[in-house]
Formats: sequence, structure tokens, C-alpha cells
Amino acid sequence: MSRVSDAVLRVMWPGLSTAAFVAAHLLHQPLFELLGLGLPARAIFVLTGGAAYFSAAWLGGRLAGLALERTGSRRRRVPKLLPELVSAALFLAAGIATVMLVVGQSLSGALAGSGLVIAVLGFALRNTLADVFSGIAVGVEAPYRIGDWVAIDDLTNGRVIEIGWRTTRLSTRDDTYVILPNSQIARQKLVNYSAPNRTYRTRVQVVLDHGIPVLDAKVLLAEAAARAGIIVAMPAPDVRVASYDVDGIRYHVRFWVPSFADDVDCRDAVFTQIDTALRERGLPLPVGGLRLLGPQPEASAEPRAVAAS
Repeated sequence: MSRVSDAVLRVMWPGLSTAAFVAAHLLHQPLFELLGLGLPARAIFVLTGGAAYFSAAWLGGRLAGLALERTGSRRRRVPKLLPELVSAALFLAAGIATVMLVVGQSLSGALAGSGLVIAVLGFALRNTLADVFSGIAVGVEAPYRIGDWVAIDDLTNGRVIEIGWRTTRLSTRDDTYVILPNSQIARQKLVNYSAPNRTYRTRVQVVLDHGIPVLDAKVLLAEAAARAGIIVAMPAPDVRVASYDVDGIRYHVRFWVPSFADDVDCRDAVFTQIDTALRERGLPLPVGGLRLLGPQPEASAEPRAVAAS
């Protein structure tokens, strides 16, 4: 009931305003005679007509916003920019209709006279307009929505917290607030880790000694990854041989993560379980060519990693 009452309150005043101005516009002549304002009837006709247009745009924007909110789910909300875009289009249409009502047949002349001013403003605001039009494209195509985890090539990655006319705002996993111009995002490759589903498959790479049979290594790695409780249990992790190199056999351990926010923690848990399994079975560790040396008399007091002879 609270949602219904809130929706009614949001459209009540625009609806009453639209009804009142439409009635005043249709009945402007009797109203003019009744009030005796001393104004030309044409002025009342134009004023009430313009007010009716803008009231209808106000009402249409509210109705469109309610409809868009109902189409979006709780997890993937409709971008804030989209209802604003619909409202802006309706108010623009109301403005054009009002101008036509005022100037009548001279509308084309008025537009032609303002062409130079529009061209100068467009050149001065070209960067801002590029951001705005990119924001409009984002609102229409909706490649990401508020709450989605996205990775923007060469820029950053994080969770979308706001989509505006000029910028998109992200919150990274380190709680860093990032503001990016929409035109810059439009020129980059974007990966949405929350669509169509929050869960997705990723992988880690492990190099094991040639002495470990491939079948045994695949079973060991898959079982170790499955013990990482933070990853998605089903589908179960699997292992694929990526390459047969000089330094060892390279494996890809593939598993599913619940969301991009858990990606780093899932990798850490999988690597931890793999390390534990290798040590428990006494198998050669992935980096078998390195050993840790203690302090040497002629060297620095800090331990260092060097290649084993």
C-alpha cells in the first residue's frame, strides 16, 4: 500500500495542474469575460495553453518514471538518467509546442535567426555536449545499471553508484570514489560482470613439475579448488592443461565466483588450498627453481630469492 500511495502522491499535483490548465485553455473565452482582467483574450489563450503543455509534460515524466521503476528489478535498477531523459524530451516538446502557439507561422523564421547563436554555443560546449550525448546513449542502451560491477579498459573497475548526464560514478573495491566522463567511457572497452548474471567463471594459472602425471595433477587441483568455501559450489571447479613448457606443465584452474566483489578473495582462497594440497602430499611447489637464502657475511642482512644452481 505504501508504494501505491507514494505513486498517487507523485502524480496527484501534476494531474490536477494539467486538468486545471486544460480546462482553462478550453474555456478561456468565458473565463476572460467572467474575470474581466483587462487582458487580451489572445494572451489568456497563449498563457493557459503553454501552462497546459508543460503540466502535461510534468505529468508524463512522472508516469514514465513510475513505469520504468516497475520494469527494473531490485538488484538491477533502471538508470536514473533514463527517466530524466524522458522528462527532458517531454519538456522540450512542450517548449516547442508553446513557441508554435506564441509565434504561429513565424516559427521557422525564429529558428533561422537563432541558428548562428546555436552554432557558437555548440562549438564552445562541444566537450560537454559529447559527454551529454554519450550519457543519453548509456541511458537508452543501458550497458550497465546502478549496482553493476564493471571494468573499464585502461581506466578502472568498480560498482556503478550513479549515472548522470555527463559522468558515471563508481566505487572501487578499495572504497575509492571514481568519476568518469561518459564520453571517455564510450571510447573504452567495457566488461559488465553483473549482467546477465552476477556469477561468472574465472581462472588461476598454476605451473607444476613435469614429474607429476597430468591426470593426478588435474584431480589434485580440482579437489583443492573445491575446498575453497567462498567460490560457487556448483558448477564444480575443473582443470585444463594450458601448455607443456620447459619450466613445467601449465594448468588453468577454472571456477565460478558469486560476484565481482568476491573475485580477489576467491583467487586467494583457491591458491591457498592448492598450496596446502601440494605441501600435504610433499609434491614439488610451482616455483621449484627458487630457494630462499639466509644472511650472508658479504651480502645484505635481508633475505633474497635467487635461482637455484
